[in-house]
Amino acid sequence: MTYRHRFAEGSRCDLPPGKAVCVGLNYAAHVAEMNSAAAAEPVLFIKPRTALVPFAGEIAIPAGRGACHFETEVALLIGAPLRRAPPEAALQAVAGVGLALDLTLRDLQGQLKAAGHPWERAKGFDGACAVSEVVPPTGLDFSALSFSLELNGICRQRGHTGDLLAPIPELLSHISQWFTLEPGDLVLTGTPEGVGPLTAGDLLEAELAGSLRVSARVIARS
Repeated sequence: MTYRHRFAEGSRCDLPPGKAVCVGLNYAAHVAEMNSAAAAEPVLFIKPRTALVPFAGEIAIPAGRGACHFETEVALLIGAPLRRAPPEAALQAVAGVGLALDLTLRDLQGQLKAAGHPWERAKGFDGACAVSEVVPPTGLDFSALSFSLELNGICRQRGHTGDLLAPIPELLSHISQWFTLEPGDLVLTGTPEGVGPLTAGDLLEAELAGSLRVSARVIARS
């Protein structure tokens, strides 16, 4: 299914799909579950436009490439250019808020880490970023957004943006010092604890702050 940005209420979104800038290890409990150490500054990586797919209907995971893990995150749709912006101005560039799955080939990521290589093949493959429809940011408190993911009816992840190690305004500002964020880009803000593997047939159901609920069935694709 071709990806395009969509507003949940059905209004048209003309922003073109762009890159997704992601942050790793942005929740302390997830840092602990990954046996990692908290970084002095946000750990950034990029998923290309070709990684974007809708978080709806069916989500395909690669077959024969080892474990593919889900990582549920609050996603920010960028609506205006953001370059070297201060935190107090960064939120003005957000056009929508939704959910995303940072799909990760965990076995491959471990191999790449051990070899000192970048993660792109484990994080940026086609279909590696499932993105929901978005809701307008008006009235949302970016420091108090709750979200969750159920896998086959069992809650596996619960997150709250108040627990972010790098809060959203500071995160957007930091990203914009290194990468210009353009209209249509996405920012994935980090995943809480509870990540794990997906299997064909799994049902994923995610909710954001009581204002957005999405679901998809997992399939395997060679």
